Amino acid sequence: GPLRLLLSGPASSGARATPSDLGAGGNRIHLTVDDLDTEIDRLRGAGLTFLSDVVSGPGGRQILLTDPAGNLIELFEPAR
Repeated sequence: GPLRLLLSGPASSGARATPSDLGAGGNRIHLTVDDLDTEIDRLRGAGLTFLSDVVSGPGGRQILLTDPAGNLIELFEPAR
């Protein structure tokens, strides 16, 4: 299927290092969602926990969690 690979330049917010206390590598799987708050509520209702609070920037909002294998997942809602 289609793959969209995002690489962050040195001046972008995505170039900031992932905090080392998250217990995951610096790479992450990036999933774009239409409504971040709805997804957070849905996943919390299913028993998932998040590694960060919602972070907002000029490009949108994001939150981090891990999948069952320990891979870092970013849920991202683009700015409108």
